[in-house]
Parts: sequence; C-alpha cells; structure tokens
Amino acid sequence: MFSGIVAAIGRITLVTPREVGCRLTVDAGALPLADVALGDSIAHNGVCLTVVGKEGNSFMVDVSPETLSCTVGLDAPGPVNLEKALRLNDVIGGHLVSGHVDGIGEVLRFDPVGDNRLLEIRAPEEIARYIARKGSIVVDGTSLTTNTVDGRNFTINLIPHTLEHTTLGRLHPGSKVNLEVDLIARYCERLLTHVNAA
Repeated sequence: MFSGIVAAIGRITLVTPREVGCRLTVDAGALPLADVALGDSIAHNGVCLTVVGKEGNSFMVDVSPETLSCTVGLDAPGPVNLEKALRLNDVIGGHLVSGHVDGIGEVLRFDPVGDNRLLEIRAPEEIARYIARKGSIVVDGTSLTTNTVDGRNFTINLIPHTLEHTTLGRLHPGSKVNLEVDLIARYCERLLTHVNAA
C-alpha cells in the first residue's frame, strides 16, 4: 500500500527488453535507497513494482507485458514519481493507494490560475463512475482531490508545491496519465451489487 505522497522524482535511465516485458533501471534521485531491499515495492507514476536489483543510487524493476499494456510512462526513459511502500507506523498524508492503475486518462486542460494550475482530465468510461466531487483520486502516483466532475471529465487544482515536487508540472493538453480511483468507491459498489443480487 501507498499514500500517494510522492517522495522524489526519479528518472528511468534505461529500458532493457526481456523475453517477457522489460527491465527498467531507475535513478532514484533524492529517494534514499539505504533501507530498500530486493523484493521491496516502489510506486512508479502510481504503478507498484518490485525491486530486483540495486547499484549505487539506481535500482532495477521488471515490468510485465500486462502492466505495460494498461499504464503509461514506463516504456521509455524519462522522469517518474517515486514512493516507497507504507510501513505500519507511517503517516498517511494522502489516502490509501494500492499501486494498481485502473485506467489511463487524457489531459484536456492545464491552465494557469495565479501560481496554481487547473488540471482537467478525461477518464475512461469504465472508471468514471468511481470519481466523485471532492473525492480522492491518484494521478501518476499523486494523491489529489477533485474539484468538479462532469461525466467522464474532472478537474483538480494543483498548488505550487505539487507542481515542483512531482512530474505533474510537465503535463500539457494531450498528455496521458495513470489513474487509480479511491478504493472505498470500488468496495461500496461491490457491496451494493452483492446486496442487490441477493
């Protein structure tokens, strides 16, 4: 589990094709690796991946074809939002995040509003029903609160801190982003479906 609070901006420096999927070499940037062991989980743009190697300030993770088919930002060198998995005594500054991407969204607007940015995203139809006004959503691994929801489209206000400490400041209309909806919405739907079926 994660909290959606990005710890550092890392960089995928190498993508090595494998017989199945690929292996990423990631420069951890300011993310401390001293306590990271082989087998630990780190979220990359909201995608939970397992550490399979370490070398200096870099680490390696393997990405399956299934993960590559349903996410963006993991198939080429470039910046990534990084977050280590939560420990039981960690503060949850965002919300509970599984690291399992539900769909890929498209940025419609990225407009300046003073020092902030108004971000509008169109979600895939199959997950739009889980997105609620003033609810939580994960965009490229970052826990955010929605301002408005209109069908498949929703808006978010990005403050300067978020723009500076995540990769979201690099977005523009047409960008694709990884989305994970709030776990509570999914469980509520499952419970209601089960009750109605009974």
